[in-house]
Amino acid sequence: MWLPERRARFVKLTIRAVAVAATALTLMATSGCTVRPLLGTQEGSQGQQTVANLSSVSVNPVNTRYAQEVRNQLIFLLNGGAEPAAPRYKLDLTVTRAITSAAQVQIARDNEPTAGTAILTGSYRLSDAATGQTLAQGNRQVMSAFDRSLQEFAVLRAERDAENRAARELAELLRLAVAQDMVRLNLR
Repeated sequence: MWLPERRARFVKLTIRAVAVAATALTLMATSGCTVRPLLGTQEGSQGQQTVANLSSVSVNPVNTRYAQEVRNQLIFLLNGGAEPAAPRYKLDLTVTRAITSAAQVQIARDNEPTAGTAILTGSYRLSDAATGQTLAQGNRQVMSAFDRSLQEFAVLRAERDAENRAARELAELLRLAVAQDMVRLNLR
């Protein structure tokens, strides 16, 4: 009888030893990790410089309603809603929109869409305000779903609301992309 108990105890100890070894290896592997907050505000951190750089970005005017939504939200995220007095960087922004039908339900003889998707694609180019030299550029895309009812005005309003939600998300992604570019370029 004592042999099965001894064997069970040995298995438990072996499992514990393997778990401890795996934990130790994981700790050793991750101890050299250099991940740090992108916009950290500790004393002497690169995040403070990045926040200062973001607040000195001027966003050029755009010409569509949905692009203006993105621009306004981006200005708010970068500078608290105000344009910088003496911008160090300029951001050229282009926003395109696509509305697609996501699902169709057959009612009688018509295939009527019952759900749609608003897709906003933002392209940006960050340049030095003094020299005009392009520092970074990129694209980001956001999708936002909405319901299509049988009422025409309700569909238009739902579509606009979806565009507004997508514009807010796109502005967040663009701010993050610009911050990543600034850190990568080590702008001072």
